[in-house]
Amino acid sequence: MSRRCELTGKGPMTGNNVSHANNKTKRRFLPNLQEVTLQSDTLGRSFRFRISSAALRSVDHRGGLDAYLAKAKDVELSPNALKVKKEIAKATAAA
Repeated sequence: MSRRCELTGKGPMTGNNVSHANNKTKRRFLPNLQEVTLQSDTLGRSFRFRISSAALRSVDHRGGLDAYLAKAKDVELSPNALKVKKEIAKATAAA
């Protein structure tokens, strides 16, 4: 399982641990990923995603999963999230 947010594409970054003596050693900054279940209003179903806590706040700010995915760029989304986005777009167009 990759350490990458399914909605924003945020992944690990690299940097340095810097000691008091100014010694530098490599380290990784991992995203704060959470396993969450988000509800789609259009489809009436829930979906499980592994997203960062920053992405979870963005979903709440935009007004839910449907609104977030409508504005999200396709290149940032995981294949699973892209599939959900297309299902929501198809259901919206049919209604």
